Amino acid sequence: MTHPVKGIDHVFLLVADLDASAAAYRRLGFTLSPRGTHSPEMGSANYTMIFGRDYVELLGMIADTPRNLRHRERIARDGEGLRAIACRIDDANAARSALAAIGIEAGPVGEFSRPLPLPDGSAGVAAFATTEFAPDEIPTGSVFMCQHKTRDMVWRPELQVHPNGATGIAGVVAAADDPERMAAGFARLFAAGEVSAVEGGFSVATGPASAAILCLSRTAAAARYDGAAVGATPATGFAALQIAVADPDRARAALAAGVTVHDGAGSFWVAPGDASGTIVEFVRA
Repeated sequence: MTHPVKGIDHVFLLVADLDASAAAYRRLGFTLSPRGTHSPEMGSANYTMIFGRDYVELLGMIADTPRNLRHRERIARDGEGLRAIACRIDDANAARSALAAIGIEAGPVGEFSRPLPLPDGSAGVAAFATTEFAPDEIPTGSVFMCQHKTRDMVWRPELQVHPNGATGIAGVVAAADDPERMAAGFARLFAAGEVSAVEGGFSVATGPASAAILCLSRTAAAARYDGAAVGATPATGFAALQIAVADPDRARAALAAGVTVHDGAGSFWVAPGDASGTIVEFVRA
């Protein structure tokens, strides 16, 4: 059967204080969606930063429920930060069956929805179906598949204009003891998964018009950013989120006063303390 995973749909940060994290990302020049609240059983809420083909989600727990226990345990153990990659698929049930046929295990399909406030004061509904790769299939963090049933409710045009000029997710960066093995593990989760060597590690192509996953050695990650910054990200998550911007100078100017900027090789980045537990690197689109 054909591999059903077409690329990266979105990523999410698990955050300890949802509204404080939303304020932090506004200070980085992003436009955020209105706060969305999930079902009482999920006990969670979110904000999103929507781009042309993908998005970033801030996910916080607002009530203690059995369903969100593992998220609360992750925050308590490792702190907040970038924890999950959601993969692009057409149909969650079909994707799970297709993966099983090629020897990749995924969990049961779950369906949920949340209300979405609209600019005219009304509310729409954003609906999803998801299935998560089995833990043994995932090299680090969480990786699951997301079927959008109401894409127009998520990719609202008024949410895609950002003061910092962000146009999409450019990459997800992980620090690893064995980056080659990690890259191979991620590559098999995507139809177009292909590994190529880069300085300090390996890059995983995830599909057309889709962000890459960059698996760096811990030494290379510390050299690219800073050892203390990498150490402040979740040990069982991802180290950095790369954001494509049309104009790096404009992006830098959009940062609020008090945000410390670190220069990189043709990019700049902010530390986890200014970005809810992850390094955010701004790179030219």
